[in-house]
Amino acid sequence: MNLPFQSDALGKLLLRLTVGALMLFHGIHKLFNPSSLDFISKQLTGIDLPQVLAYGVYLGEIVAPLMVIFGVFARWGGLLIFGNMIFAIVLAHRNQLFSLTDHGGLTLELQLFFLLTGLAVFFLGSGRIAVKPD
Repeated sequence: MNLPFQSDALGKLLLRLTVGALMLFHGIHKLFNPSSLDFISKQLTGIDLPQVLAYGVYLGEIVAPLMVIFGVFARWGGLLIFGNMIFAIVLAHRNQLFSLTDHGGLTLELQLFFLLTGLAVFFLGSGRIAVKPD
């Protein structure tokens, strides 16, 4: 069925703006609170990875969301968000994989939202409404 208000381009734009803007808030928080990198560094050393990888959070939570929002190499930005969330789940949330909230939802709903919408942007691309459509 083809309805007059259907638009793949607007749907992709809405997806990009949603995941990009919501993830960007997390990155801005880390930018203004650099001590949050200490937790990430400790988690990395706990699984025998170098502490310097903690700075990758800026790539995954600031650079990648901006790429997605503006539609400049949006697929790569989506993939970076996906990778960032893999690290976040492994480092900080692995003990919550199968736990539920008091209201019956998954404890990892937000993390899974970012993981899967980043992957969706990777598969869908930027759409026509972008600085650099792909």
